[in-house]
Amino acid sequence: MSNSDPLPAPPAFINTATFTQRIRAAQSHLEATGFDALAVNAGNSLRYFTGVPWDATERLIALVIPRKGKPVMICPHFETGSLQACLRTETEIATWQEDENPALCAFALYTAGTRIALDPDFTLGTVTAMRRARPDLVLEDDNGLISSMRACKSAEEIALVSHAMAITLQVHKDARSFLKPGLLASEIRHFIDTRHRELGADNGSYFCAVQFGHATAYPHGIPDNQVLQENDLVLIDTGCRLDGYHSDITRTFAFGKPDPEQERIWAIEKEAQYAAFNAARIGASCHEVDDAARVVLVRHGLGPDYTLPGLPHRTGHGIGLSIHEAPYLVRGNATPLKAGHCMSNEPMIVVPGQFGIRLEDHFYMTEDGPRWFTEPAYSFTAPFN
Repeated sequence: MSNSDPLPAPPAFINTATFTQRIRAAQSHLEATGFDALAVNAGNSLRYFTGVPWDATERLIALVIPRKGKPVMICPHFETGSLQACLRTETEIATWQEDENPALCAFALYTAGTRIALDPDFTLGTVTAMRRARPDLVLEDDNGLISSMRACKSAEEIALVSHAMAITLQVHKDARSFLKPGLLASEIRHFIDTRHRELGADNGSYFCAVQFGHATAYPHGIPDNQVLQENDLVLIDTGCRLDGYHSDITRTFAFGKPDPEQERIWAIEKEAQYAAFNAARIGASCHEVDDAARVVLVRHGLGPDYTLPGLPHRTGHGIGLSIHEAPYLVRGNATPLKAGHCMSNEPMIVVPGQFGIRLEDHFYMTEDGPRWFTEPAYSFTAPFN
């Protein structure tokens, strides 16, 4: 379907040794902070520690990591076989039947201590049930333990994100070649999903937004199934997953004859994106990166702050097993950038009721500064050089 050069072979997926290392690192954090155990909810943090790709549901599925000793996976008894099939590290398994209290089961095998750090993704209802089941335990917020571990990616993780980004960038190029007047946005989304699958992504597109003309002024789109017309402004924002790790790239470009005002705003957007990139350095705060993008916009008469025409949201977000995760490039976030942080860079400019321009690429931090995962857009009329 594409005449492009083939992508390189995908990197190795996360292995058992890495999951074991992460659990041991969590235990070191527990030792340092005085917690006796860490309880992790189903979702991306559970996948980070065990490889189990299960989302949270009404049935409690969790991991308890004690300060010392073997972790315990908690799941419904009827899910035991499915759990064993996808568990990628060694744990004990504690199960509960449908008529039993899963909150009591969560700590049934845990007796060495009372101070438990909780994954912030647990619901209030689950935490309340835990407290009722085990009033002897002190259940506290994890104080950023999980998010700080997940935020700094290893070389393995960066390789997975990088390959996922390469897949999605190629899909963007192919989608640009696929466009023709009269296509529905849904037809383009279907094409993008198919290409993601063909290029090796987990289950096709993780998400896909296709917007034309005035719809580009809404950062997350509108529900209309638009029809592409000659000389439309086109915004495509899509991504995929590879072993759970995300890509997320946006391109906005002219389809046909460029509009001069849209082209002017596109150039400002690219300037702001590069200003944010150049402000990213080891030890710089996240809000400094956001500030750098906004300085460019104000210089061109946009904003200030979140005033429109201008940038209505933060400049960027972390990315990894979650498509949006800590740290965030936003005002007030004093978190210093560290090696291994992987960030989006998308200081979108919205002209209300008319159009929006978003260029989104990601970078990762090294000791020598930021590096792009993908080459930024080339021009308003030729986004891929």
